Amino acid sequence: MDLPVMPPIKPMLAKPVKGPITSLDPAKFGGLSFEPKWDGFRCLLFKDGDEVELTSRNTKPLTRYFPELVAAAREQLPHRCVLDGEIFVASEADDGGERLEFEVLQERIHPAASRITMLAEKTPAGFVAFDLLALGDTSYVDQPFGERRAALEEALGDLDGPCHLTRTTTDPAEAQEWFTQFEGAGLDGVVGKPMDAAYQPNVRVMLKFKHSRTADVVLCGYREHKTSTSENPLIGSLLLGLYDDDKLQHIGVSASFTATRRAELFEELQPLVCDIADHPWGAWQEWAIANPDRVPGTQSRWSAGKDLSFTPLRPERVIEVGYDHMEGRRFRHTAQFKRWRPDRDPETCGYAQLEEPSSYDLGRILSIS
Repeated sequence: MDLPVMPPIKPMLAKPVKGPITSLDPAKFGGLSFEPKWDGFRCLLFKDGDEVELTSRNTKPLTRYFPELVAAAREQLPHRCVLDGEIFVASEADDGGERLEFEVLQERIHPAASRITMLAEKTPAGFVAFDLLALGDTSYVDQPFGERRAALEEALGDLDGPCHLTRTTTDPAEAQEWFTQFEGAGLDGVVGKPMDAAYQPNVRVMLKFKHSRTADVVLCGYREHKTSTSENPLIGSLLLGLYDDDKLQHIGVSASFTATRRAELFEELQPLVCDIADHPWGAWQEWAIANPDRVPGTQSRWSAGKDLSFTPLRPERVIEVGYDHMEGRRFRHTAQFKRWRPDRDPETCGYAQLEEPSSYDLGRILSIS
């Protein structure tokens, strides 16, 4: 492989922006181009003839896990190119449309070649391109995004899957509509790119607008921090739950505390420590593998080798947390601790409080004609 831009290279990143998209003045950025924020694996695709390499955000190889995308790249993409994009897996929703499924995408990373082959047929992935680093013998890294996008549209304008070209708009009002509508297809928000900015690997040049919500959840346990010792015990993360009828489900974790707060939390929570046999999650301790409820203390290929043990707490305290969106019945990302809610009874914290976005067909997003 001999391209103007060669691996390893890290993709350009985005910094979070609060407030509605329409509150921005694009002129302050030299103009902005908005596009959907995909919820998959960030991927740089390198193609030189029949040679195709896929690399992750942290430059790890992804090629062997997605043979169907290698084949699609050979058939659909220009002879020599370097693209920035996202790998995704979609499945049929209850309303007959399609939506992104990050959990299914995670299952594609498997050590067994036979399973990779099977999953490539059973849950085939797609690739959506949203930036151009090289085409033919020309590097586009130093060119402004406006020129990169124009060349990208000319080179990839007729794609219809499994490789796609993302849609864009320069209208903040339309981007705000996408922010609301596209979540129903499993997308993660909207990204804004300065039109005159060069491609800067591993630098937060872009803007990202992500959903922000709050929920009242039950504190169910904690894990100690990796630096915790018997002399200086520290909380690493808080395990959270919500009631589904009378069953307390694991919904995710909250973390990212200061060292001082980690020590304070440890002392504060000791009166709530209980025996696992007396905890609603006690029965799960007998399970040795990952399970449909993704309960704490169980292993998957993503957590192999990690200490997932936790200290159970009597589920008597309620926390308000911030989160962006759901993945199935759990928070997609780590929740942010907001405040204690002594005015709430744990039994009143259920799934009904969570906002459910209206469904939207992924196929309508991928069609840019």
